[in-house]
Amino acid sequence: MSKKGLIHVYYGDGKGKTTAALGLALRAAGGGKQVVIVHFLKSWKCGERESLSQLSNVSLLQGRLPYGKYVPDMTDEEKSETKKVHDDNLIKAIRFVEKKQCDILILDEAIDAYNLGVLDAELFNGLVYEKPDSLELVVTGHDPDNKLLEHADYVTEMIKHKHPYDEGVNARQGIEY
Repeated sequence: MSKKGLIHVYYGDGKGKTTAALGLALRAAGGGKQVVIVHFLKSWKCGERESLSQLSNVSLLQGRLPYGKYVPDMTDEEKSETKKVHDDNLIKAIRFVEKKQCDILILDEAIDAYNLGVLDAELFNGLVYEKPDSLELVVTGHDPDNKLLEHADYVTEMIKHKHPYDEGVNARQGIEY
């Protein structure tokens, strides 16, 4: 069996990116691996975080949208504060990797945080393009650039054909979060 860690990209406008990434986290944790999950652009309570926090070999780093706003609606100061939280969490995750306390790293919604300018591009790119050979890396989001897609080993696009939200159905606890 190969010891080389690979890069997974789950992207698109369809439901299931985070679900796929966290399913892999659960599988890895059950296999005895050390898992670190960084949630970017998410500050709300969600069922998967509650479940995964019960596992001793899973570390969760929470992003935040501190103003109850989407990034495009934030002031420059709010964006700067949000970027600081995200950058600090990415640095913490990198420290887990450097200390060999992380076999699989999940950067949930990192593509969007990167594209919206609330994640340090140099830090993100350094991790993705110079990751340690043994690290399994999962990145999720909506619109990755071609360079990331070409560099990844697994690329899965989630395509929305139909979603209840489009019909006015709000996100439901235990299903969408």
